[in-house]
Amino acid sequence: MKAAIILIAIAAACTVSLSAQWPKYVEPGLPRDNQGQVRMDAASPRTPDGKPDLTGDWVRADRDPRPAELAGITTEQGRGSRAVVVEPQVQGFAADPNSPPLATFWDIGTNLPGLVLTPWADDLKKKRMAIDSRENPDANCLPMGITQFHMQPQPRKIVQTPNLIVILYEANYGTRYIYTDGRKLPPQGEPQPWWYGYSVGRWEGDTLVVETNNLRGAESGPSDGWLDVRGTPYSDQATFVERFRRPVFGKLEINVTVTDPKSFAKPFTVRINQRLLADEEPIEAVCNENQQFRVRIKID
Repeated sequence: MKAAIILIAIAAACTVSLSAQWPKYVEPGLPRDNQGQVRMDAASPRTPDGKPDLTGDWVRADRDPRPAELAGITTEQGRGSRAVVVEPQVQGFAADPNSPPLATFWDIGTNLPGLVLTPWADDLKKKRMAIDSRENPDANCLPMGITQFHMQPQPRKIVQTPNLIVILYEANYGTRYIYTDGRKLPPQGEPQPWWYGYSVGRWEGDTLVVETNNLRGAESGPSDGWLDVRGTPYSDQATFVERFRRPVFGKLEINVTVTDPKSFAKPFTVRINQRLLADEEPIEAVCNENQQFRVRIKID
């Protein structure tokens, strides 16, 4: 088993039980059944101005097919530098017939048979895989691309205010700002590109539409512009449009459309589902604390 892929799996996997450092706190005001469990199918909450309230702690609800890299590996094997923890089982939702193809953490194209990479992107992905994805930003404690962050098994907290939405990712201590104050995106290619890009949001009915541009693409460095673990790249020409919906209390649906003429023959859209983590809090996950990834890949 390749060392880099194994270590990425360790970094990515975090069970719900490990996600709570605070003592269990039963949050008041949530819809609950007679056993005190939060009713995930209850009506979505709303802000004072009537918009859906996306605030909460969320964890990815989709389960990837087991990748070939982890064939035959179990949580009992290794117990040292090669121990592997695979993605935990999370209670999902019934299939949505109107959903775009589900995104997958290991390779975003798994459920997209029509996804066509340009020669530039195809060659770059092959080069990344040839060195066991060792430059993956997740494995190097660097900010991940938007789809990797959404698909991380580790939770994230959404804080919604009237003019700003903040997403706090447990993974690699990521922080992302989405401005909903009416400002426009800066023209593509003009400002300094950022790891998370520049994001603005607007409401279309009950859907929050977020547009992001001016990201650091794969031209910026080997750990820039990754859509998934295997290194499907995006360039500095990429734009993302995310559509967030909270159809019921316990579910968040995120449709992500990627447009990048340097990397893909045409735009594509994938769905990422999130499940509410009631009465839980993300942990303080400082990735660079005792970071051993570079040491281990030199040894193996």
